[in-house]
Amino acid sequence: MLSKDDIMEQVQEKNIEFIRLWFTDLNGVLKSFAITNDELENAFDRGMGFDGSSITGFQDVEESDMIAMPDPETFIILPWRHENLVARMICDVCTPQGQPYEGDPRNILKRALEKMEKMGFDHFYVGPELEYFYFKSSEKPEPLDKGGYFDQAPLDLASDLRRDTVLALKKLGIRVEYSHHEAAISQHEIDMRYDDALKMADNMVTYRLTVKEVATQHGVYATFMPKPLNDEYGSGMHTHQSLFKGDTNAFFDDSDPYNLSDVARSYLGGVLKYSKEITSILNPWVNSYKRLVPGFEAPVFIGWSRSNRSALVRVPHYQPGRAEATRIEIRCPDPSGNPYLQLAVTLMAGLRGIEENCEVAEPMEFNLYDLNEEERIKRGIKTLPSSLQEAIRYSEKSELMKEVLGPHSFKRFIKLKKMEWNEFNRQVTDYEINKYYPLL
Repeated sequence: MLSKDDIMEQVQEKNIEFIRLWFTDLNGVLKSFAITNDELENAFDRGMGFDGSSITGFQDVEESDMIAMPDPETFIILPWRHENLVARMICDVCTPQGQPYEGDPRNILKRALEKMEKMGFDHFYVGPELEYFYFKSSEKPEPLDKGGYFDQAPLDLASDLRRDTVLALKKLGIRVEYSHHEAAISQHEIDMRYDDALKMADNMVTYRLTVKEVATQHGVYATFMPKPLNDEYGSGMHTHQSLFKGDTNAFFDDSDPYNLSDVARSYLGGVLKYSKEITSILNPWVNSYKRLVPGFEAPVFIGWSRSNRSALVRVPHYQPGRAEATRIEIRCPDPSGNPYLQLAVTLMAGLRGIEENCEVAEPMEFNLYDLNEEERIKRGIKTLPSSLQEAIRYSEKSELMKEVLGPHSFKRFIKLKKMEWNEFNRQVTDYEINKYYPLL
């Protein structure tokens, strides 16, 4: 843990001229501005002011003054700046009075973690798997390769890209478990080792920028767009989660056939119960729902399983009976959203499940994609929203979403997403031109 004095000394010793201050807007888009080393002490003591009305989802113009307070624990030197060293810190956004800003996504996650602690848990561990694509340029999605899951060269042409990205992530203090080619052509995945939720959300923001920066250095383009190609798998973000009390995994019970404790089952039940209401956060764009369709591995059916990857939640059993490895895997989120909000809503849904002693049915250990609609209705299998419009309808009525986001951000988020849907609805797509123009 770095203190203010530690950082000031390091900046002087290494002649770091600029420090970039980061935070995200409500959509999860990274925002950044640079200060010189001469302003660093002032930033620590009083924060740096900025116009909150220019940040998507933040303040109105008549109340626009905001303060970015750097978190010294997030200080790190950016590895892609070699000549003149540049560091970064992630900020908490505050009011001019020094109070945490209720609309800051990082603060929203902190509020969820505070509730977790009040319920007697010490750690919310998260391990996300962010998938993404490499394309030849930012102009159009032209794939680099024709590789598939776990392929190597010559089918996989991006092993050097992934290697350099992993090395950059390690320099940023982010632990990496795996890197490999994913199922779709030109699709890739680098998995970070699990960590506490706040640190992981910071790492997820850093990971996305690092992937893009390294890609740019190699003369290609990386995107976390959920579904950039029509007939290929989309990019998901399978998210592993567990709650710990001290060093004890609250999700583990060796007497249960799935090694799930009552806490884990209730948490899982909460995630399933409130999944429709939080889908707009987990899958926040119009394009997100082009991925959430049957037949492309993305889960759309609300249920859980152990081995079946067509269910919304899976209980991995790579290491059966190992207490610390017991967890649930939420499979519907995509990597394009706001990490702070995505972790906050899943945690709060799970905590609500614990409060309500939610029960779960038996796991669905069969391929849900093989069932027709009539069979699914007969079995009582429900589905996630199929469009952003439908997802927003569920979110708008959700008391859980209001609790997680707070009234300030809840109102702004719903408004933003309705505007996006209306904007999309006005567009005439290439599909419509190609299908209807010659015919009608």
